[in-house]
Amino acid sequence: QVHLAESGGGSVRAGDSLRLSCAASGYTSSGKCMAWFRQAPGQEREGVAVIRPDHGHTYYADSVKGRFTISQDSAKTTLYLQMNGLKAEDTAMYYCAADGGICARVGLSLETSQYDYWGQGTQVTVSS
Repeated sequence: QVHLAESGGGSVRAGDSLRLSCAASGYTSSGKCMAWFRQAPGQEREGVAVIRPDHGHTYYADSVKGRFTISQDSAKTTLYLQMNGLKAEDTAMYYCAADGGICARVGLSLETSQYDYWGQGTQVTVSS
């Protein structure tokens, strides 16, 4: 059974940094993608960053490009999101997601429909 558990959220000021972590169990990331999404109150869930661990390829939403970095530990059991230069508009619940294998066919994607497994989320609040 796949289990994803996010941590690392908090309340910070604009310009600060945070690193989110997602501990994955029961999941083999080979040939698959893992991603970070976020959802602000009253808004749809949006993709932030995705990685295909076996290739190291990454893709970012334009809104975070150059500020956020997605990575994974060498054991491929923990996914990270390093967030620098945080802005008030980055305030949201951040979710870790893992796909069931479609990534190998369609490539990197930030579409929520591609992901089969989701964590419970960790809140990030940025004050200006």
